[in-house]
Amino acid sequence: MSTAPPISADRVQKFIEDLEAQKKIVSKCTELFTTLTNHFTSLQNSLSQKSQSLDAKFLSLSSKFSQTLDSLSQRESSLPDRESAAAAHIETLKEAAFAEFKDPKGSAQLSDTLKSLARRMDSAGLVKFIVSKRKESVPLRAEISVALSEAVDPHRLVLEAFEDFVSQKSGKTLGLTDKRWACGMLVHALFPESSWKEKKGKGPEFSRNIGERAAEVVDRWKGQLDGEKEGLTPGEAVMFLHMVVGFELKERFDEGFLRKLVLDFSSRRDMAKLAAALGFDDKMGDIIDELVKNGKEIEAVYFARAAGLTERFPPVSLLKSYQQNSKKNATTILKNGNFSAAATEESKNVELNSIKAIIKCVEDHKLESEFSTDLLRKRATQLEKVKSDRKKSSAAAGKPQNKRSHSAGSARGSGPPAFRPTKAAKFSNVYPPFNRRNPAPSAQQSPAARFSAQYNYVGQNVFEAPTAPYASAYGVTHSQSPAAVTQQHYVHPVENLGVSSFPTSGAYGGQTSYVAYDYGSAAPSCSNPLRVPNSLDSVT
Repeated sequence: MSTAPPISADRVQKFIEDLEAQKKIVSKCTELFTTLTNHFTSLQNSLSQKSQSLDAKFLSLSSKFSQTLDSLSQRESSLPDRESAAAAHIETLKEAAFAEFKDPKGSAQLSDTLKSLARRMDSAGLVKFIVSKRKESVPLRAEISVALSEAVDPHRLVLEAFEDFVSQKSGKTLGLTDKRWACGMLVHALFPESSWKEKKGKGPEFSRNIGERAAEVVDRWKGQLDGEKEGLTPGEAVMFLHMVVGFELKERFDEGFLRKLVLDFSSRRDMAKLAAALGFDDKMGDIIDELVKNGKEIEAVYFARAAGLTERFPPVSLLKSYQQNSKKNATTILKNGNFSAAATEESKNVELNSIKAIIKCVEDHKLESEFSTDLLRKRATQLEKVKSDRKKSSAAAGKPQNKRSHSAGSARGSGPPAFRPTKAAKFSNVYPPFNRRNPAPSAQQSPAARFSAQYNYVGQNVFEAPTAPYASAYGVTHSQSPAAVTQQHYVHPVENLGVSSFPTSGAYGGQTSYVAYDYGSAAPSCSNPLRVPNSLDSVT
């Protein structure tokens, strides 16, 4: 009986190691097979997707091809009608031009002048006339569209106006603001908002040559805008985008540049519709999100309505968010300004402007049923009243106070009356005759009875009588004539008054200054050295 050889532990260990190695090889092969299977599966899916995409594109191309053929056939069939319409239009323009030549004076009406300039294709004259009628912008806007239809080539007429504006802009010519406004009126009349949607799927209404010239003008314009230190104005940004949309020049500019213009000047009324016309339909959601992040919820409402994204961006929630943010801003301004008068005024202005913006947005989008504005209107009325009262109080405080003193003869004050010195009459003779200086006496009260208080005559001419208010206080009737004053005789000559430091020479006809004198204490003296009878010295 044979016995089996004993199995050593080393052989068993080696066998187990071989099995482990085989296991690793099998698992690695399995992983490779799985990877290859997944790769080929993804390739098959990708090929199937590309095949489906190619089939869809082929179908789309076939559909577009058929539509293009139909459009070409329609355009070809409409050529006779369009030719006859163009001929009739040219005949109408020719008759109007002949009528204008026969009557060179023309009409002074606004529409007739605009049509005349459009028929002549006078772009410079048209811009100049529009600038001169800037105060009549409302009727002017309606008449420009009608006038452009009278031009032989409206697109070339407007483009020539823009070429002149861009060339003058590079030369820093004066009056560019008015010309920019006039060019904006022209491009709005040539490409109204209703034509932006109608352009989709239609060819351009201008020739290829006009399109190339427009591209050159807009390229030069963009170069000038990039080099300006002051930056682009909102009106010019809207006008630039309007030209890009109207002449279909979007492909010539970087999309980021156009989007930056839209975001920077989103507060303009036409910007939301311009953004939709530029083809930002797929990216309007991102634009609205960026507006909301920048605190421009009001603009976001306009953009959402223009893009048809009101379900994604509800206008009411945007308005409420804007209202809360405006309240926070007003409170922050107050706190940062330590509740000073200037900070309070600025805070109220911010609140008032935000309320007006909300009310305007609600009215534009007919949201009165969803967002009540009654409380906002009351608050706006209160802020307007406070602002008006503050202006009135500041205006009253800024007025100079009347510091004129009142005389003793009036019932409003005390002290000597302050009469303005009158100009002295000029005589050829320094000492006129006595009868001219002292007319014949009339039966009146004595000077003591009439003038009971001291009176200062500063440069008074020929005993000029006081004005009516002061005369009533003295009890006499006002008169400008010297004859109305009682002839007064004096004892001492005028030389004796030298101690009063006033001039002692001169006549009543010249500029003479008198010392303050008490008519009740002594009789005044006369400049004439002749003495009068002593019996009059007692008249006091």
